This record gives sequence, structure tokens and C-alpha cells, in this order.
Amino acid sequence: MRVRLWQIGLAVLLTMGVIVGIQAVAQDGSGEAPPGGEFAGDPNFPAPAFPEGVAWLNVEAPLTMEDLRGKVVLLDFWTYGCINCIHMIPVLKQLEAKYGDALAVIGVHSAKFDNEGQTDNIRQIVQRYGLEHPVINDGDFTVWNTYGPYGVNAWPTFVVIDPRGNLFAVQGGEIPFDAFDQVVGGMIGYFDSAGEINRDPLPLVLEGATEPNAALSFPGKVLADATSGRLFIADSSHNRLVITDLNTYEVLDVIGTGAAGWQDGAYEEALFNKPQGMALRGDTLYIADTDNHRIRAVDLLARTVTTIAGTGFRSFDFSSSGLPLETDLASPWDLEFGDDENLYIAMAGMHQIWVLSFNADSVGPIVGSGREGLVDGALSSAELAQPSGLYFRDNVLYFADSESSSIRAADFTTREVRTLAGPPMDDLFTFGDVDGGFGDSRLQHPLGVVGGEDGLLYVTDTYNSKIKLLDPSVREISTLFGLGGTGGFQDGEAAAAAFDEPGGLDYANGKLYIADTNNDAIRVIDLATNTVSTVTFTNAAALQISGQVTIVGGNSAGGETIQFEAQTVAAGAGEIVLNIALPEGYKLNNLAPFTADWASDNAAVTIGAEDAAQSILEPELPIHVPVTLTEGNAMVTGDLTIYYCEAVNESLCFIDRVTVQIPVTVGADGTGSEITLERAIIPPQVPTGGIG
Repeated sequence: MRVRLWQIGLAVLLTMGVIVGIQAVAQDGSGEAPPGGEFAGDPNFPAPAFPEGVAWLNVEAPLTMEDLRGKVVLLDFWTYGCINCIHMIPVLKQLEAKYGDALAVIGVHSAKFDNEGQTDNIRQIVQRYGLEHPVINDGDFTVWNTYGPYGVNAWPTFVVIDPRGNLFAVQGGEIPFDAFDQVVGGMIGYFDSAGEINRDPLPLVLEGATEPNAALSFPGKVLADATSGRLFIADSSHNRLVITDLNTYEVLDVIGTGAAGWQDGAYEEALFNKPQGMALRGDTLYIADTDNHRIRAVDLLARTVTTIAGTGFRSFDFSSSGLPLETDLASPWDLEFGDDENLYIAMAGMHQIWVLSFNADSVGPIVGSGREGLVDGALSSAELAQPSGLYFRDNVLYFADSESSSIRAADFTTREVRTLAGPPMDDLFTFGDVDGGFGDSRLQHPLGVVGGEDGLLYVTDTYNSKIKLLDPSVREISTLFGLGGTGGFQDGEAAAAAFDEPGGLDYANGKLYIADTNNDAIRVIDLATNTVSTVTFTNAAALQISGQVTIVGGNSAGGETIQFEAQTVAAGAGEIVLNIALPEGYKLNNLAPFTADWASDNAAVTIGAEDAAQSILEPELPIHVPVTLTEGNAMVTGDLTIYYCEAVNESLCFIDRVTVQIPVTVGADGTGSEITLERAIIPPQVPTGGIG
């Protein structure tokens, strides 16, 4: 009977997987899902070994196929900007919860975009989505190419390996839980009866597990309302909304408990799941509750949340409209009013833009055929690719079409879609970082667009970590702020400012407000002075999540550089001696490591590779770094990250990120061998009262 369930499950997997795969069109260009199941029960197809030299996340050391023997193994080939891949994350979590250590999910992250191939960025995504299984950075497509002959050629693709280490099935596209459930359950039952299931836990070391929560966690979108003087923040990975004063950044309210889920009701009991875009009409705030596949409405006067569209199920219907609460949605990512009666929805999971009509009491597609692509033309036949940001002006809906790396416009007067910036062809794989006119310009997975008072558009070129300026009348785009590259953090003037995967943005009173997602921060660009600053909440304690150690203030994003007085030391063996001075009532956080990256610009001070990068849990002060001193001059630099807490209320913690510089002369007149410095911590003023 167990073998029969296994075989039936395989048939369901293939049938349902092919259907979903074709609808999702998993970005391989073919429009068809790859075959699978031909390896079932055949010992002549042992699963290929994992290559050496690739980075692994969430484990203490790289795994081998031998380490996984006795488990049903599910390889998930994905890339983190792909909405179809994101849709599969809750399915995988559901399987892991049901089958525990008899099942081993291994994420194989084979990046589409250059930015997605950076291990640090994958680490951020692993934390953002709460992945608790091993993940390989397959940035060079080594694993992908190894499994390519068996059918891996699209995102997402799943490979099932039996407990004896043999290939069982390969299938592309979004696959429902029920199909996987029958296959995995049948296999575990069969091999368990033979005594071949290994339930020993894998040696997991989850990314970020020892780090305190930031006051914000991967904020996705912002909404700035000049009329009411409020700033609304989608605190996406905290599953809540934050309302602050637009000028003072005092926290006025928090909507949601911080736990992931779906529940209507008062602010203090409402549940969201990765909320993103927002729209405001009167005293009602509308929210794209992305992972719940729903649209929520917040009565800002009554302080209550209700669901107004979506069933909670992911839609696969590209053509029908229906009653809002009876119609499935798919990962709504942003919202924008065209007029008071039409709320446009960036339906990222359907590669379409939908409209929620309050007059007609209906919701359904209005722009895009549902086929993923970059094809202009009539509203209904144009092809979009994961629209993720919306802005409406003069009967034109501008949108950031993230997977086509373009900015596009749906003109409701001419009833046509046209591309304003990005590649001019039907190509989802042309991207880059090039300013210029249409046809020459290149972006990389933009997520946000908004307009100013002068008719120009501002764009978050997300994977390039830049803010760009687009003139839609001539289709010319240029970099406004951001250093690009792998991202960073730096306030100040335009030439020096840095961001890390900024998501949404909004405009009010001559300023841009930006959700700087990977920096866990809200940034502000003053367009009059061309300077960038970071929002500091005046009552940050209001953002503390009950029962969790939370960083609520301090120099959390960094950017400060301190140069110490020059020091002269003698040649020979020496050391850097760093002391951290905390005021009374504070202590180092023993749950998060002190980290430092040390460097010297000259061989006069040589720091060994094993000592240059420090990560020390519960360090003893002062901290020592061995160096070798040779006659000459050098500038020694240290990038420090220091977590500290109130000694009594340890749930209220802070972070201090600073760069220290020490000019050092090594010479005959040096009297010692220690390069000494002290970082004096001054905690921010945080009121102990509640919100308001």
C-alpha cells in the first residue's frame, strides 16, 4: 500500500506540477515545465555529488550526499527575486513542519541577477524569509549544470532524491503541497518500513539566529502623507505596519502583533504576513498583505483592520473578475489609487495589474495577459514581469516591472503599455546599471517608482542599490543617489550616499522617503540640498516586540568614522588593544557577537588573515589583535559592530557601528608595541513610555 501511495503521489506531482509550471512560465523561455519521474526506483541514477568550493548557509559545514543518506531529499532550485520561487517558500515550510528530520530540503540558489549571486545578499534573504534549511550559493550554476541533463532548466525546479541517494523525480514550476505531501509521505512510509529512514537532525546553524531584532526588519514600502503629516512604514519581516510623524519621526501607532498570520481586528490583535505596498484614502489605509494574498483595510480612527479582497489562496486565473472577498489573489505587492473608486494592485504573482473597483464591488485584471514577458501593446495583451511598484498621474499608471528590469507605463487614455527605461525587447535576461535613453539604459530588478511635482519620476533601482531619476517625456534615466555595487550604508551628500537593495519610496514636501530594505532603515533624501539622512525614531522603544531582544536605537546603520591621534610604536611583535567604554547601567549583549574587520594600508603594520576578521561572543575587554610592526607608516582601520543592552531591562538593546582610523608610525623612537584606542559608547535617549 505504501508503494501504491508513492506511485499515486508521483502521478499527482507530475500532473499538477506540469499544469502549474506551464501557467507560471518559469523563466527558461520555453513556456513548458521540464519532465520528471523517469528515474523512479532506478538505482542506475545516483544523485550527483555537491561540488566543492561553493558557499553554504544555515549549516556549520558543507553537506555531502552521504550526510543525507536515509532522508528524502528535496532540492529547490530558486533565485530570490522570482515570485514563483517565493510562492513555494510556505509550501516547503509546511512540508518541513510535517515530516521533520526525515525530510531534508536543500535550497540551491542559482542567481538570475548579478546582485542575487552575492553570498551576503542571499544571507539577507534567508533571514528575511525565515528559511531554516541549508542553502547553497550556486552563483556559478555548477549544481544547476550538473542536474541540467536531468531536467533542471527553470526557476523554480525541484529534484526529489530517495533515501538511498538515487534520483526519483525532477519537476519545474509551482507544485501544490498536496502533490508533494503524497510523494514525500509515501516515500517515507516505504523506506521507514525497511528501516532506512534517518531522523537525526542536520547540523544547522541558522543565519542571524544570535542577532537581536532590529527596530525594523526588511521594510519593503513607505507611504508619506503630507496632508496629515504621517509616514506609514511596511515593516515587512516584522509582519506589521508602523505609523510615525512625518517630521519628528515619533512613533504614533503600530498595527499588528509582529507574528505572521491572518487575523482581522484591533491593532493589538491583527496579523499580517509580509505586508508591502499601501494606499491612503481619507482615514482608511489599504495594505497589500503579500504572503496572505489579500488586501486589508485599516480604519485609522477606529484602529481596526478588516480584509476587503482575497481568499488567502494563490490565484491562477488570469482573466476573470469577481467579488473581492470571493476572488483569489496572488502576491499583491503594491497599491495605488487612480481615483477614489479604483484601487490598482500590482499583482506580482500573476504578472498583471488588477483593479479593485469599489463602485462595481469587483476585483480583476486590467493590465497584462498574465504571460510573463516584456511586450508592449494593448492593455489586455501586453506582457508584464512581476510588477512591484505603482504610481498614478494624469490617467497614466507607471509601474516598476521588476523581473524585466524596466519602468513601464499603462496609459488609460490610449489603452496601451509602453516601456520607458530598460531593455527594448522581449527579453527577461537583459539587465545592468547603465544610465541613458530608452534602448540603451539598463536597470536591475527595480521595485519602486514615484513622481515629484515637476513631472519627473524617481525609481528604486533595487538590485543596483541606487535611486534614479527618470524623465518620462524623453525616456531618459540617470543615477541620482547611490554608489551601486553590492550596496552599503552611508548618509551625506549625493556622491557618497549608499543604500542596500532599497524597495519602495514615496515623495512629500520636496523629500523622498525610502525603504532601505537590507539596511533595516528608512532613509530620507532632501532634494533641495541633495543630501541623505536616516530616520531616527524619537520614541523607538515603542517598536520593541514583546518577548524579543530588540535593537531600538543607536548608530544602527553606521556611517560614522572616527580618526584617533597618531601613535608611534617600536618594531617587532605588537597588538591593537581596543577598549569599549560603556556608561553605568549598560553591558555588552551576550547574545550577539562583537565583530571587527581590521585592515592596514602599509606593511608597517601587518595583520594576519586569521586575525583581520573578528567575531567574538561575550568578548573580554579590552580586545586584542596581534600585529607585526616594521619601520614605516600605516593607517590602521577597523570596522566595528558593537551590540549592547540596558543591564536591567535586557530586552532593550542597541547597536553601534563605527569605523575607527589610527595613523601609526613604527620607528626607533617608539616606546611600546601596543596600538591603543577606546570606543566610548553614548546610548541614545529613549523614553520609557509607550507610543505617543
